[in-house]
Amino acid sequence: MQGLATQAKSPADPEPAQVGAASRAANSSPATWSRFRYPQSLYKYAALLGSLAFLAFSIEYLDIDLERLPGILGRMGEMLARRYFPPNVGHLLNSEYWHTVVETLQMSYFATVIGLAAAVPLAWFAAHNVTPSRRFLYTPARLIIMSCRSVHEMIWTILLVMVLGFGMLPGALALTLYCIGFAGKLFSESIEAIKPGQVEAIRAAGANKLQVFVYAVLPQVRVAWTGISIYTWDVTFRAATVVGFFGAGGMGWYLRESVQRVASKDVAAILLSIIAVVVLSELLSAWLRTHIAKAVA
Repeated sequence: MQGLATQAKSPADPEPAQVGAASRAANSSPATWSRFRYPQSLYKYAALLGSLAFLAFSIEYLDIDLERLPGILGRMGEMLARRYFPPNVGHLLNSEYWHTVVETLQMSYFATVIGLAAAVPLAWFAAHNVTPSRRFLYTPARLIIMSCRSVHEMIWTILLVMVLGFGMLPGALALTLYCIGFAGKLFSESIEAIKPGQVEAIRAAGANKLQVFVYAVLPQVRVAWTGISIYTWDVTFRAATVVGFFGAGGMGWYLRESVQRVASKDVAAILLSIIAVVVLSELLSAWLRTHIAKAVA
């Protein structure tokens, strides 16, 4: 019997440990590169050719003269040098202009705060995974957010100026509607991307829908919402510098007066100041996003 056992296990037979190691090595081998095969290659090249064909059709249909593009930078530089240079920086030293800068900051801050406050419940109602009622709240909330996003803030400004007259009120309301649409969509999408485990645990404990939102949803989206809120103020401030051009006050109103007087050098100075203020707001918002995200993480 001992001889048979010895014969059954010869030195040439592989050990179980060796077989397992060889199997793991085969499974961990890097994937090899391969070309697209039919029909994947057909779909890929058909989509590429379709995109190029649509681009060529659009250029032809819109009657875009591509031959004028090579000299556009030279003509633009010549016009700026002749009509807008040097900028009349002294025009910016007027105290009335700095008053419009402060008005623009106030208008953008007001619109951001009110818009974010309205966007939070709308985002909750418009999030398909945690909405309190998919039948009565989901569709209206989505419709409100889509309506605010569909209309450009400049169009909102023109409409509200026609209804309310000139001043800061139509500009602030137009920017508020813009914030609701912008932040509401991003808020709802971040809610729909949360992990369902914590939500299911809170629901299993007997929490109502509001408690689920406060204790299961908000802790998972607070970092994302912080960055979205700061970015919303950033883009709202950029829009606030222009809505005044349509009669809503702020820096845009001062720019409109210079344009109507055909004071090109004054316009150049105002445009440079708007660029400078927007750059400063961009740096400030980036700094706030970095530090606040670390604080609430």
